[in-house]
Amino acid sequence: MLDRLGITATSLCALHCIFLPVLLPSLSLLGLGFMGDHEAEHWFLLATLILGSIALFSGFKRYHKKIYPFYLLFLGGFIYWQKHSVDESIQPLMVIIGAALLVAAHLINLKLCNSCRSCQSQGCGA
Repeated sequence: MLDRLGITATSLCALHCIFLPVLLPSLSLLGLGFMGDHEAEHWFLLATLILGSIALFSGFKRYHKKIYPFYLLFLGGFIYWQKHSVDESIQPLMVIIGAALLVAAHLINLKLCNSCRSCQSQGCGA
């Protein structure tokens, strides 16, 4: 469940970053100007990384003992976090790559957890 929530949060974060330039002028009229702030983006990304870490650690501890989903999660978070340090023309690409790595970490964690669950239910050990 946490992986699915993490995928949803990451997807919403990516959509926010992609559509923000289009919506930015109307945000202040709606009282939502804070959503265009880089600090708000970083807080949301930080929350996404914390949620992802909890989900991946749960799968790691209970089922698969594989660490590479963490590498994908933190690499995606790093790329996403650094998007403001590059030219604006490259930022959408960084959002897509960062979000894809975050989602991939959750999908791999789900696959590893499900394969270990089916393995345990068949009695072949994990």
